[in-house]
Amino acid sequence: MISRRLILGAAGMLAAPSIASAQGAWPNRPVRIVVPFGLGGSADVAARFLGEQLQQALGQPFVIENRPGAGAVIGTDVVVKSAADGYTLLLMSNTHTANETLLPQRPYQLMRDLAPVAAINVAYHVLAVHPSIPANTVPELIALLRANPGRYDYASSGPGTPYHVAGEVFLAMAGVQAQHVPFRGSNEARTALIGGQVPIMFDAIPTMREQVAAGRVRALATTGPTRSPLMPDVPAVAEALPGYEASIWLGLMAPIATPQPVKDRLHAEVNRILALPATQEAQARAGAAPMPMSIAEFDAFLRRDITRQAEYIRMARMTPS
Repeated sequence: MISRRLILGAAGMLAAPSIASAQGAWPNRPVRIVVPFGLGGSADVAARFLGEQLQQALGQPFVIENRPGAGAVIGTDVVVKSAADGYTLLLMSNTHTANETLLPQRPYQLMRDLAPVAAINVAYHVLAVHPSIPANTVPELIALLRANPGRYDYASSGPGTPYHVAGEVFLAMAGVQAQHVPFRGSNEARTALIGGQVPIMFDAIPTMREQVAAGRVRALATTGPTRSPLMPDVPAVAEALPGYEASIWLGLMAPIATPQPVKDRLHAEVNRILALPATQEAQARAGAAPMPMSIAEFDAFLRRDITRQAEYIRMARMTPS
């Protein structure tokens, strides 16, 4: 008589290859990348570029789904509540690490509910003003704000976004005041700046450079440690405020229980794409630099940035909500 143990053992041996085959078959249907920000911003552009490349490499559509709102919480929560099967991914940024401090009532925790997959890139901003603002340099803007405390507004793509944090840290380091006006995305905020409804904004360099060239806005400074190669004639904020630096970085995460083989394959494909000369050229045109890391390195990076963003928020006296 065949023992029950042998039968169960044989069943397990038969089941194991089928499980491996199921994992190996990923992806066998479309994958969605949720972007919790509006159309046209740096995260949206990066997601669409990455989605096209992943589709070519893996043979399935990678569908970009913009779900902006509530400082990226709405779209992120969609991913957290999705099946952990590799078919729903999150395009995230340092908005998410800032939200760990700034939005304590959010319905998820970043490192508890989401798994790191791949870091993508890092880029810096430009500080731009409407032509009606009587300031042509950072020192002149600081003097204007100091002489008119609370009179002027600045726009951002939403609470907790890198552009919001960049503005608050700037105000704190300069010792001046301005009112934050959040929008649902960079396009809305930029439209308000160009129209003069909100006269100051930190934004992506490539997009704002076009508006500067057209005379619709004036660029005062960029936010990297040195001048941007895309705007070499524009000084860095740090030339007037030593130590100031503000960036936006992007990464890919998945629901926490996503199978490791799926995460490993995605990670390998993303890093391969980042190493392509065409990708590096596209990143340079967008004012960004690829930021390849191992999964373990990206995990450590995220944890460090949560601490870093908390320090920025405390320094700027931003109020958690």
